[in-house]
Amino acid sequence: MKLELIYLGIVTIFEVCLWLRPVWKYRKYLSCVVILVLSISSGLFFGSHLNVWTGLLVVFSIYRMINLLRLIEGRTNPDYLYHVARKTSFNLILLQAVALAIYLLTRHAQIKLDFWLYLALAVPAIFAAILLASTIRHIRKATPKDTGASYASKDLPTLSVLIPARNETDDLDECLRSLVASNYPKLEVLVLDDCSQNKRTPEIIRSFAHDGVTFMSGELPPDDWLAKNYAYEQLSKQANGEILLFCGVDTRFEEDSLRHMVEELLNRKKAMLSVMPLNIVKSKFWIKSVLIQPARYAWEIALPRRIVKRPPVLSTCWLIKASTLKDCGGFEAVKRSVSIESYFAKYAASSSDGYSFLRSANLFGLSSVKTFSEQKDTAIRTRYPQTHRRPEIVSLLSLVEFGIFLGPLVVSAIALVNKQWLALILGLLVFGLFKAFDIILLRLTYHKFHLLAVSLLSFAVVYDICLLNYSMWKYEFHQVYWKGRNVCMPVMRVEPPGTLEKLT
Repeated sequence: MKLELIYLGIVTIFEVCLWLRPVWKYRKYLSCVVILVLSISSGLFFGSHLNVWTGLLVVFSIYRMINLLRLIEGRTNPDYLYHVARKTSFNLILLQAVALAIYLLTRHAQIKLDFWLYLALAVPAIFAAILLASTIRHIRKATPKDTGASYASKDLPTLSVLIPARNETDDLDECLRSLVASNYPKLEVLVLDDCSQNKRTPEIIRSFAHDGVTFMSGELPPDDWLAKNYAYEQLSKQANGEILLFCGVDTRFEEDSLRHMVEELLNRKKAMLSVMPLNIVKSKFWIKSVLIQPARYAWEIALPRRIVKRPPVLSTCWLIKASTLKDCGGFEAVKRSVSIESYFAKYAASSSDGYSFLRSANLFGLSSVKTFSEQKDTAIRTRYPQTHRRPEIVSLLSLVEFGIFLGPLVVSAIALVNKQWLALILGLLVFGLFKAFDIILLRLTYHKFHLLAVSLLSFAVVYDICLLNYSMWKYEFHQVYWKGRNVCMPVMRVEPPGTLEKLT
């Protein structure tokens, strides 16, 4: 034990020394040494003391090594890399020290297995109750109510529907068909061809010119802008509507959808609405889709958002008053952000409760059509930026998600082996609570129930954790492409080729 602790302490001191300015210029060579010694010391510790707490030590060591690999890769400006990687390093060392301290305390106190089993059930049970209560509350709050209060056509504000399009095919055609069939009286539809590489996109847009759809030719985005955000910036500057509606080509509208959404915005006296659509899966074999989309909705509606002070949002379809968009700085304020809606929603919510998150239900008639591949690409693009590009947050989220959702199953298995029948029953009951939570999410996402889909909860949790970590790996060490463009440069502040040689 003492020898492993000494090794771990020495390698930690070496890692801390990396952040001394005189040593910083040798970071690539020293990082290789620290990674090697850290992997050996962590492996020895886990091999000689096999338990949950040493397992946590190994997990945090892995993320420490990932953080050090960032120094070796050196894709970003050295000064920026220094500050972000140093913060991650210290946080991970602190987390590892906490796990080590708990292990030493429990080893000294000789706590029995029963205590850990019931503790491992109590924590997920509390989280299950919180998630269920929060989800039910958000669903009730997000359900639009048909109050019967409608507006005469002359009293409705002008509405601009703004759609960025790049390399699109049938989805764009179907989206525009649903829009031109709308009965909204003061409607403007602007579609921006975002430098498409195919000829089909501009042809589709121009084919709807006789229906009032306006074609816009997009410009190449600056290096410090995300292309989608810059497309929105160009669209918003050309829009004439008092209310702006942003949506993707996967969105489908019914004849009354726009009218109901605008009326809901006015009746609630809000400045912004974000709408959760009904998901329609293209493939007949739709089971694999439940591995991604319900988890995406869970992150928005299941968490007690009041604690994190960030209201739930979705990028599928959202409306905002043009005056509010201008007041909060427009898209210039979020030119690097993957989740721009979060910024605008937070601003609107802080301004006299001017934001609402609603689900389509039967009133709005809004739906979204995405393939499994499209859902996966969206998850990879959004998950790591949502953690503020911090590996230590990824490590904590991965552990918490695994412990909460799969912990009861692990405890049940341990209880069965040790013939702890009460713990076994309680473990299955807690897991049943999460099944109920999963059923609610499936109904919310697809408006249907499927027994096989519900049975995939455990796989969905594992897949979500893998997607989160894969998103981190792609952003940090590879490339993340969206609509044929690499989004790493603006999001991760990756320097253009040849720049780093001048800086280092």
